[in-house]
Amino acid sequence: MREKTMRVLLVGSGGREHALAATLARSPLLTALFIAPGNPGTAELGVNVPIGAENVPALITFAKEQAIDLIVPGPEAPLVAGLADACAKANIACAGPTQAAARLEGSKSFTKEICYAAGIPTAQGERFTSVESALTYVRERGAPIVVKADGLAAGKGVVVAQTVAEAEDAVREMMTQGSMGDAGKSVVIEDCLVGEEVSLFAFCSGESAVLIGAAQDHKRIGDGDTGPNTGGMGAVSPPRGFDHAAQEDALDLLVRPMLREMAHRGTPFRGVIFAGLMLTDKGPQLIEYNVRFGDPEAQALLLRLTSDLLPALKALADGKLDTTPITFSDNASISIVMAAQNYPGKPLTGAVISGIEDANALEGVKVFQAGTQKNISGETVVSGGRVLAVCALGKTVKEAQERAYAGVKAITWDGAQYRTDIGNRAL
Repeated sequence: MREKTMRVLLVGSGGREHALAATLARSPLLTALFIAPGNPGTAELGVNVPIGAENVPALITFAKEQAIDLIVPGPEAPLVAGLADACAKANIACAGPTQAAARLEGSKSFTKEICYAAGIPTAQGERFTSVESALTYVRERGAPIVVKADGLAAGKGVVVAQTVAEAEDAVREMMTQGSMGDAGKSVVIEDCLVGEEVSLFAFCSGESAVLIGAAQDHKRIGDGDTGPNTGGMGAVSPPRGFDHAAQEDALDLLVRPMLREMAHRGTPFRGVIFAGLMLTDKGPQLIEYNVRFGDPEAQALLLRLTSDLLPALKALADGKLDTTPITFSDNASISIVMAAQNYPGKPLTGAVISGIEDANALEGVKVFQAGTQKNISGETVVSGGRVLAVCALGKTVKEAQERAYAGVKAITWDGAQYRTDIGNRAL
């Protein structure tokens, strides 16, 4: 595999996919990179293809026509929709889990079931399909308490309620008012864990896992972790107080038992696992599994990667783990999300963005595009909620932070919003 060159189809259109595209483009194995549907940033690294990330039949048809050697899924939705299964039927390598294994992200209640069966430390919780039963449970357990949409909600289906009334509102909004669509028809309500939240990443195949690394996301929209949850407003890598040894211990505690349980059930997991965990005073506890790289954690993490990602992903697709060590620079990295006005509500789109090239010209800075598109004049404009991830490397977290915020200040559009404290907890 190392001698041959490869044609790759990367699926997705966000900042994570731009970061993955930039990382894959460095591989000496790569001969062609297609991104479906991609964004203006990925278009500079490969060929954007106008196929939606969840249009599995069209993705398979394109992969056959272009003799694609490997499909790399970015977001979770196509995996939950069965992309890897369709690839297997078409004899196309896919670096992601089957639909059955992707339930780890597609269903919060399934994850709870796996955790309880495998003895994985996690918050006590239950699944509800009845509004009244959910409200009764909230009143019995008290607050703070966490209400989660059971299905996929683009990272926004979680409410950490500080009061019973706030939790009741969350239950009604999800289950009665449909704020999360089908994802919120059932909810998981669980106790609130207290501590530092970190994201752990590993390559997995069957019952084996190899550590990739870790990052710390900043979920809430406002400085000081205030306001509603978002898909992520920024990340720092590596996180403070969670060194390599602690990451390996967390793999043993929270990931490998899950892999054994999934294999025991006949639905082995193969791909990238992202374990969101809370470092509590009782030790690490699982918050959730995601079945792909995180966003914006990937942007920070991949900026530090010095080894070749492509052979590792191809090995996963072949049901193996690459034995080549995964290596990172000793530098710290920061990613800061610049979001559209009104995000995480309905974002205001269409504003012209200026300064991306100026930011990219700064030392250590790299801008990954997400919610962007080109208008008829060829200008880059806002097209989604999370618009850009402005990232930077530095010898220290402080240097990375200063460089990243210099990049943020170089970029402007009407209504841009961002947090001013990304990375402070790691200082």
